[in-house]
Formats: sequence, C-alpha cells, structure tokens
Amino acid sequence: MESIVVFLQLAGAVALLLFGLGLVRDGMVEAFGLKMKMILGAGTRTGPRAFVSGVVATLGLQSSTATALLTASFVHREMIGIRRAQIVLLGANVGTALTAVIVSADIAAAVPLLVLAGYVLRRRGGTVGTGIGAGLIGVGLMLLSLTLLDQATEPLRSSPQLAAFLPMLDGARPVALVFAAVIALLCSSSLAAVLLIGSLVLPPELAVVMMLGANLGGAMAPVLATGGLDVSARRVTLGNLAVRAIGCLIALPFAGPAAAALADLPLDPAGMAVTSHLAFNLVLAALIWPFNGLVCALTLRLIPDQAGLAETGPRWLDDAVLDTPPLALAGASREVLDIGDTVERMMVRTRAAFRSDDPAPLAEVMALEDQVDRRQHEVKNYLSRLTGAATQTERRQSIAVLDYVINLEHIGDIIAKGLAAEVQKKIGQGLRFSDEGYAELDGLFLMTQENLRMAQTVFMTRDREMARRLMEQKVEIRNLERQSAQHHLIRLREDQSDSRETSSLHLDLLRDLKRINAHAVSVAHPILDEEGLLIESRLRTR
Repeated sequence: MESIVVFLQLAGAVALLLFGLGLVRDGMVEAFGLKMKMILGAGTRTGPRAFVSGVVATLGLQSSTATALLTASFVHREMIGIRRAQIVLLGANVGTALTAVIVSADIAAAVPLLVLAGYVLRRRGGTVGTGIGAGLIGVGLMLLSLTLLDQATEPLRSSPQLAAFLPMLDGARPVALVFAAVIALLCSSSLAAVLLIGSLVLPPELAVVMMLGANLGGAMAPVLATGGLDVSARRVTLGNLAVRAIGCLIALPFAGPAAAALADLPLDPAGMAVTSHLAFNLVLAALIWPFNGLVCALTLRLIPDQAGLAETGPRWLDDAVLDTPPLALAGASREVLDIGDTVERMMVRTRAAFRSDDPAPLAEVMALEDQVDRRQHEVKNYLSRLTGAATQTERRQSIAVLDYVINLEHIGDIIAKGLAAEVQKKIGQGLRFSDEGYAELDGLFLMTQENLRMAQTVFMTRDREMARRLMEQKVEIRNLERQSAQHHLIRLREDQSDSRETSSLHLDLLRDLKRINAHAVSVAHPILDEEGLLIESRLRTR
C-alpha cells in the first residue's frame, strides 16, 4: 500500500510538471506567438543567428519539442532551409538545458508571487497579459512540482530496495539509457525527464547516463509528431534525433570521466543531471556544427525525395451532391481551403525569391496564379448551381464561401502582378535594400504568411477568438507598414544610397503586403459581425 501511495505521489508531481510546461508554452504562444515565429522565420539568415533563435524560442516555449515542431513546419513551408533548421535545433537543445538550470534553481519561495502575479494579469485581460499570466502560473506550478517531486522521492531515496537496484542499473549502462529514453518519450519532454532524474539522488555516473537517455527520448517525440508532414520536415526532426543518438553513443563510454570532472565543481549531487544536460548539449552543438552538411546529407539518404504530380483540377466539387446542399457546401469549402493553400504557396515562393535573389521560384508563382483563377471560377459556378432546397443558413454559408474564394483570387492577383513583379525588378536590376529596410520587409512577408494561415483556420473553424486575433494582427501590420514607411523616409533624408535606389520599390512592396492582409482578414468580418463585435464605420462621431 505504501508503494502505491509513493507511485501516485510521484505520478501526480510529474503530471503537475507537464501541466506547468504546457501552460507556459500555451501562454507564451498566446502572448508572443507571432513574434516567436518571426524570431525563427526571420532570424535564420546566418548560422549564429539561427542558433540564437533556437535558444531564445525554446526559452520562451519551455520545450525543445515545440521548437522542433515549429521549425519543421517552417521547413515544410519553405520558410527555412534544412541546414539552418538543423542549427536552430542545436540551439533548441541548449535552450531546453538552460531552462532546466533555471527551473531547478532554488527559488521555490517565489511560487506564491508568480502564481499571484499570473492570476492578476489573467484577470486584467488582453491577449498579451493573459498569455504572460498563464506563463507565470505555469512557471510557478513547475517550481511547485519540483518540491512535490523531492517529497515524493524521499521514501525512494531511503528505500533498501532502491539501494539494491541502483548498483544493478549502474552496471548496465545501455539499460539505464533506454529506461530514461522511455521516460522522456512518455513525457514528450527531455526537460521533464531530466528534472525527474535530478530529483533522485543517484550515483554521478548513473545520473549522466540517464541524462543521455533523456536527451535521446526527447528527440524521438518530434519524429513521431512530424510523421504526417512532407519529407523535408521529417528530415529536420530525424536529423536532430540522429545528432543526439550519435552524441549519446560517443558520450556513453566517457560517462564516468565526465561525472568525475563535473563532481569537482561545487554542485549539489542532485544537480548532476541538470549540469551534465547543459554540458552535453553545449559540447554536442560545438562538435556537430561543422558537420551540419553531413547530417543533412544523411537525412537525405534516409528519407529520399518522393516523386509525384500535383493535382491542378477541382478535387471536391461533386455535381452528384448539388441536390444535397450540406454535402455540396462541405465539398466547396474543402476546395476553397485547397485554393488557399495554393495562394500561400505563391507567397512562400515569392518570399523565397526575395530572400535568395533567385528568379526561379517566380515562374512557379505565375503558374499557380493561373490555377487559382481557374479553380475559383469553378467554385463560383458550382455554388451558383445549388438547388432551391438550400436553407437560409446554407445560403449565407454559400455567400461566405464565395466571399472568401474571391478574396483569395484577389490575393493571388496581388502576389503575381504586384509582389512577384516587384521582386523580379529587384533581382533583374540588382537592387539591394538597406539592412534595416530588408529586415522590415522580410518581417512583413513573414507576418503576411502567418496571417494567410490564420485566415485558413478562421474560415475552417469559424472560431470567434481566432477571428478576433486576426483582426488584431491587421492593426499591428498597419502600424508596422506605417512605421516602415516612416523609417524609410528617415533613411532617405540621411541620404543612404541603398534606400534612395530602392525607394519606390520599398513603398510598393509595403502597399501590396498591406493589401494582401486586408483581403485575408476579411474572412473574420462576418464572424465578428454576427457577434456584434464590429462597428459599421471607423469615422469618429461628432
């Protein structure tokens, strides 16, 4: 009975730790989600910046798994190259180790203050305040869970059975490594596994071995989670797993000397797992970085490219169900979502040409624009043939689908005839923006891509909260566009040659990005209007 109580206490403490981690992650995504994505999407122009981006994003998300999944999704959308992505994940591994050091620090007395501050911020409302409040509460719960872990493992530390078991486990390093890897995989977090291992007073060498297992298991969860993405995204997470596996194989024979070296430092024995976790990831990043190209080549061999032909015709417009409006509307909605994915692809390829000064992606943009025009015309014709059996609600839904597909077609036109033409001009004339101007434009490109994805989600779910966030993003983009134009004029007054040569191009790109966002945000208007959350005019009444 006593052993069952100990197990339940231990399981409850681990569950609280995982809940706190999730609360921090969700809170930071709610408060700074787009900014974190911009850190990853726009902060990978060089290797060092990619590494720092991985560290910063993981410190914010409190999870290298979350960073790995976000990075894989960016590779899937061609926003980050696979080589830079692997460096981002090296930084993410260091970031999660730094998080373990911070969380394991003796600051349990701050728990009430953190929870109180988080509660007050959440009560005040607002997206940023609510997110930060949730994050503070999550950190407080994580610290509290460590105290509970210490109390739950107290009987284990004094248990004669554990005293007899540990020497056996200490003498079977591969078993100990696999055991810790399974724990990390079940928790979907190397951070949680390392903190759990650190709560036990283990022999230093065994603590290092189990830390290695936690790192290995923590890299498995993203591989499983990206199984449904394309080959480029799966290569990212598989490459990270390969890096950690190679690191574990190399470090395992040296666990004893490493533990002895770390034991000479003024550390609490319970801190061996956390300290060795940080040391391992720092050394691993330094050793693997020069061979990053080989890691990418290895993943290319393990997951080769898959040949396939893209479908360009309608896929879900079935004339046979026109007499059944709910089925017809469902098919039209799926078709429009696919058109939205095509429009996002146009945006991705245009940004790729903008960043690389390579005109090749622009040829695909023009071909995709023809597809969008043809398919949106087919959707309009299809919905016009709905039978009179449609209810008033279904007719309103049909109008919403039509409005969205028309806006998508307008976005496609702006990308093909505006952005792509302007990027082609930049490449053809060899124009170069100032560093500040380039960063401003690239950031707006990235925000526009994210808003297109958010618009797709709003159209699919009709979620009011997501629609509200999309409207807030429109205001933020309008402010950023205005600020960029003002900064550009300041650079012109300072007679910067790069800004002078690209003046009209810079302002044209800002205008078109703003127009694209206006069309994307329009999907939120009917949803918010139904809830009475929109006003008819922005004019101030006298």
